[in-house]
Amino acid sequence: MASTSVSSSVPGPSSSKPTAKERMNRLRELELRMNEARKLNHVEVVAEDERKKRPANYDAKIKRTEWEDEQERAREECVKKGENYDRVKLLDWGADEVERWDKKKKKKNPDVGFSDYEQATHRQYSGLTKKIKPDMRQYDRQKEKLGEDFYANSNTLGLHHQKDSEDAVNRMVEDLEKQIDKRSKYSRRRQFDEDADIDYINERNMKFNKKLERFYGDYTSEIKQNLERGTAV
Repeated sequence: MASTSVSSSVPGPSSSKPTAKERMNRLRELELRMNEARKLNHVEVVAEDERKKRPANYDAKIKRTEWEDEQERAREECVKKGENYDRVKLLDWGADEVERWDKKKKKKNPDVGFSDYEQATHRQYSGLTKKIKPDMRQYDRQKEKLGEDFYANSNTLGLHHQKDSEDAVNRMVEDLEKQIDKRSKYSRRRQFDEDADIDYINERNMKFNKKLERFYGDYTSEIKQNLERGTAV
């Protein structure tokens, strides 16, 4: 029996190798990808560092500012249409929302008067910061313009990067004038005069005598002097 030989056509390994030009192109492509990944990593590190430096309530403040901007735009649209914004807004509110708003408006920490200078300074600071309304559009424009220099670091002086607007300076001057005017109306405690005549037996009697002097001093001063000299007897 004759043996028949079957020729197998199994493909062998490719003998074609990449040329030097192809290897250089691939190397350049890898270098470009590495540089791009390095830049993206740097941007992410800077962003993460900036997020860590933010205050705990940063996100809440941003949402609050966006909500205020939205309300301001809605108010302007109502003014253009000749509608009452407060009335249009209340039409969309439910009874439960009104009840929550009333509870929220109640002061949880009412001003009980002067306790110490620390509390007074804290109340003043809280009142001033509540009046500040940041311009997020200007914030985004400065952030885009300055780039990585927008966030302060150890080499930042802060004098040539940002400049206060004229409106911000006017608000500061107006607030300082209000503080000066308010402080001028404060009544300070009168100092005790040690050389004054003692014509009282206790503090209550002292206040009563001062009231008498205020209302009847002009009419009784001569009689009082005569009594002190002894000529009235």
